[in-house]
Amino acid sequence: MFCTLNTHKVDMDKLLGGQIGLEDFIFAHVKGQRKEVEVFKSEEALGLTITDNGAGYAFIKRIKEGSVIDHIQLISVGDMIEAINGQSLLGCRHYEVARLLKELPRGRTFTLKLTEPRKAFDMISVRSGGGRPGSGPQLGTGRGTLRLRSRGPATVEDLPSAFEEKAIEKVDDLLESYMGIRDTELAATMVELGKDKRNPDELAEALDERLGDFAFPDEFVFDVWGAIGDAKVGRY
Repeated sequence: MFCTLNTHKVDMDKLLGGQIGLEDFIFAHVKGQRKEVEVFKSEEALGLTITDNGAGYAFIKRIKEGSVIDHIQLISVGDMIEAINGQSLLGCRHYEVARLLKELPRGRTFTLKLTEPRKAFDMISVRSGGGRPGSGPQLGTGRGTLRLRSRGPATVEDLPSAFEEKAIEKVDDLLESYMGIRDTELAATMVELGKDKRNPDELAEALDERLGDFAFPDEFVFDVWGAIGDAKVGRY
């Protein structure tokens, strides 16, 4: 289903994306129980944040406390979303799934077909060695990163600068706020496109040229411009 970095837990913040550190450990999570759940959309916002593994599987990354989905115990973080109302979502990106959920009419019931990750690692706990503090292996400490590409060979690249890391984090937060998705690769692309632009209009033009399929609203582009500018001058 998906892989996590440096943890056996179903932690979607540690989901393997397009790049890994040279010293990272990878844990694979396989398919577990399938389930079909009926959901009544009583509010416009369901309280879901969606992510994907870049290989055609979309997952529930976060559930907002007190939301419509939060009250349904059968739905959990890490569940793969296979279908909505019988429409297969295999091969869809997370923003496509988020858009479909958003477009569902309020006041109607819809059906989610989900697959949860197998809980094979639940009994594993962190090993408490008798060595001195700090003597254990240090994970993810390398400054290099292995970038995996759908086309072409994997390459080793330098990690983003402190400014770029903060800007990517802020833009990723904006993606979640506006679109209900988190995608550090998309955020990194937007920061790369915007870091040398002189004004929001230039950023909007660059985004339309490279990422036009997203049709980002003007207020979102303006906020992205502000986030990149804040990170650039150290306003974190």
